Amino acid sequence: MQVLQPPGWKRPKGYSNGIIASGRTVFVAGQVGWDEQEVFRTDDLVGQIRQALTNIVAILAAGGARPEHIVRMNWFLADAAEYNTRLAEIGEVYRELIGRHFPVMMALQVAGFVEHGAKVEIEVTAMLPE
Repeated sequence: MQVLQPPGWKRPKGYSNGIIASGRTVFVAGQVGWDEQEVFRTDDLVGQIRQALTNIVAILAAGGARPEHIVRMNWFLADAAEYNTRLAEIGEVYRELIGRHFPVMMALQVAGFVEHGAKVEIEVTAMLPE
């Protein structure tokens, strides 16, 4: 995996602008903050992010991948303002579960989720090295 950082560009915080990767691709469907029984144990945004990332790590492991193999993360949020207000807490949870690996990311506020009670949904693409 090679991070793409154009010369003279300010380094982004918490993500990469681009990545070149090759190998087997692992696609993880959008994960909300519910547990393996599809039960929301919290309505707290950071708690739901913790659970969604935990779910992602488990799915990656089932495919023989680890968090450092993630090349892309798409975050869908119910409330962008709450996300921005709680970035420090979110960053702690992210580093605990994903580490200091910062793939290409995007975050978008959405009108709602199919799963009632969801505050976040995260989907990832990972690349297993050849």
